[in-house]
Amino acid sequence: MIYTLTLNPAIDLFIKTQQMEPNTVNRTDSYDVQANGKGVNVSCILKRCGVDNTALGVGAGFTLEYIADFLTQEGIVNHFYKDTGFTRINVFTRVTSTNEEYKLVNPGPEISKDTLKQLYQQLITLDENDWLCVSGSFARGIDPSFLLEIGKLGKKNGFELIIDTAYPEVVETLKYHPLLVKPNDAELMSWFYQTGQSDLEMIVTLGHQVLEAGAQNVLVSLGEGGALFMNQEITLVGNAPKISVLNTAGAGDSMLGTFLAGMYQRHDLAETLKLAIAAGSDTAQQAWITDFSNMDELLNQIEIRKVEG
Repeated sequence: MIYTLTLNPAIDLFIKTQQMEPNTVNRTDSYDVQANGKGVNVSCILKRCGVDNTALGVGAGFTLEYIADFLTQEGIVNHFYKDTGFTRINVFTRVTSTNEEYKLVNPGPEISKDTLKQLYQQLITLDENDWLCVSGSFARGIDPSFLLEIGKLGKKNGFELIIDTAYPEVVETLKYHPLLVKPNDAELMSWFYQTGQSDLEMIVTLGHQVLEAGAQNVLVSLGEGGALFMNQEITLVGNAPKISVLNTAGAGDSMLGTFLAGMYQRHDLAETLKLAIAAGSDTAQQAWITDFSNMDELLNQIEIRKVEG
């Protein structure tokens, strides 16, 4: 069974408007209310790829209940451990007249040690038959070092760990040999104290450092540049198709969920990467995550090639 873990879920309010002017009423064209959080998105993508999974997490208030109810309606088993306060609401606004996107991302509730302990008791039940995908930021009260505890538990219990979070603690967790690590290019550079503009050669070099530190596989989101996958046997890179970007929230999660589904189902890695790039791109051109109905047009634009070195 694949489990996703969202330690700072959210409701996202996506707004599309012609203009955004200060000190006046801005009438919008449309809006959408979305259950969100990176692990929540991955769970939805896995389900749409035909992979049953269980969504785990923490949160608070009626906003957390909305997320849990949505997952249940989608046929996704979920267990969220509830604290006081409210799960956050984020706002993403696309201004069509200027082709700009505004992202207002709020902090999550304060999670108590007791709530985190309840979650950990759930994680203890995972074994060698399970995969755990840890995605996104951690709510207040959860130190990033919690990732190391999960890594230790994975090594002890035998479950496979997938990591998609920006914290520098990821590097220290690599010694526990996660199945897959998914940074974007900026996160990968920050882990190894690199600054300036990145190029493919640098990303490949840093990817090798991640592998040498213990990761089994690395998937790097390159934004408009596409994506790169590598392990000790192969390095693959694929371009991104040309799209009209509407909402970038969830694009990386869509890519990860699709790639994870392909790995779990033992599909060809090159074809899996190609479909994952298409899924992320399709999400970026609509209000919410892809339903995989526009794949053919996007897939025709994507080329996967092997990279030496």
